[in-house]
Amino acid sequence: MRIINRIILGLVGFTALILGCVYLGVFGPMIQQLPTVMFGSPEKPFNTDQVVPQLDYSLLDSWVARPEVDDVADLLPAGLTIPENAVVQGEAPVDVFFTHPTGFLRGSSWIYTLDRDTATEENTQWMMANQASAFNGCCNVYAPRYRQGSIFAYLNGDDIREQVLGFAYQDVAAAFDYFIDQLNEGRPFIIASHSQGSHHSIRLLREKVNGSALVNRMVAAYVIGGNIAKKEFDDLLDVGLCDGPLQTGCAVHWDTWSESVINKPPESAYLNACVNPLSWSVDGGLAAKSEHVGAVPIHGDFQVSMSGQDRPSGVVFEALDAPIEKAVQAQCKGGFLFITDQSENDFGLAGGSFGGGNYHGLDYPIFHMDIRENAKLRSEQFLRNSSEGL
Repeated sequence: MRIINRIILGLVGFTALILGCVYLGVFGPMIQQLPTVMFGSPEKPFNTDQVVPQLDYSLLDSWVARPEVDDVADLLPAGLTIPENAVVQGEAPVDVFFTHPTGFLRGSSWIYTLDRDTATEENTQWMMANQASAFNGCCNVYAPRYRQGSIFAYLNGDDIREQVLGFAYQDVAAAFDYFIDQLNEGRPFIIASHSQGSHHSIRLLREKVNGSALVNRMVAAYVIGGNIAKKEFDDLLDVGLCDGPLQTGCAVHWDTWSESVINKPPESAYLNACVNPLSWSVDGGLAAKSEHVGAVPIHGDFQVSMSGQDRPSGVVFEALDAPIEKAVQAQCKGGFLFITDQSENDFGLAGGSFGGGNYHGLDYPIFHMDIRENAKLRSEQFLRNSSEGL
């Protein structure tokens, strides 16, 4: 039994290492082939003939989170209350459009089938509980279901990745259009996302917001995780990076790493954007633990297996734990955000670490309260500016 356990742990560790490499974009041709050899992969070329139809976003069922529905995006960390720490859903003066990251880790297709009775659906619920819930302190939460790209799209080279993500983006764009035209009713809004969702959100900013009248209603964009290059934001003339906690109409991005590797930073093909979520400054230097508003422990299990049937485990999302204040220091360096090492605590052991110091899974949980407070502050500042005609 010990041998079997070691094999299982080894495979999980290898998976974490591979996924860590995925989000770094540092594959050589050989490494690109390893996931296919070990876990299998959808057949090439990418073909759209067998994908399920796009959802009808006029239907409540086409959304993972909506303010009219009790869902896990409404969860609050223990000890927080409505209305002091959160708004009544449907009554907030600001909306958030949240695009979730990749939860589709196994299956024979490049595009998720939208089957609810799956581990992928459980992963989507995990994202609502541990990520989207950070915005229920300021905003009515809207999060669309979409035909997300498989994790294998990140493991098979640039061409496949761009084709698959380009297809998935069609759904996000359609949901955003419906949100703006039919649901938002002219309110200020926040765009928020993580990882694959951030790859879609940067495109929303580029194609739907920048250069349009919508830029005047956007409070901010929390485009977090996914190695977004600084140049992507520099090219958005109307939506630059935020360089302060109260600035509005701007965007934030970071990729979280352990400070244990700060002196041997991971290679990257480009310089990522980094806004320090403790100081909210671009390329922000070391911010002390005293500036950390709080982390919220990861709730529920994220299904990490990349092989086998996409079957649900029965995980239930019911309650978030209490925040942990002043847990980490943080600093930007070379486009990455380095924080106090978490390898010996629950954050590092509960699926937040992708191996090698990569804390991609902690981009939200470790800064949950910082995001929650800052989204409220920016929303309030935006509303003040609007009332004063600024």
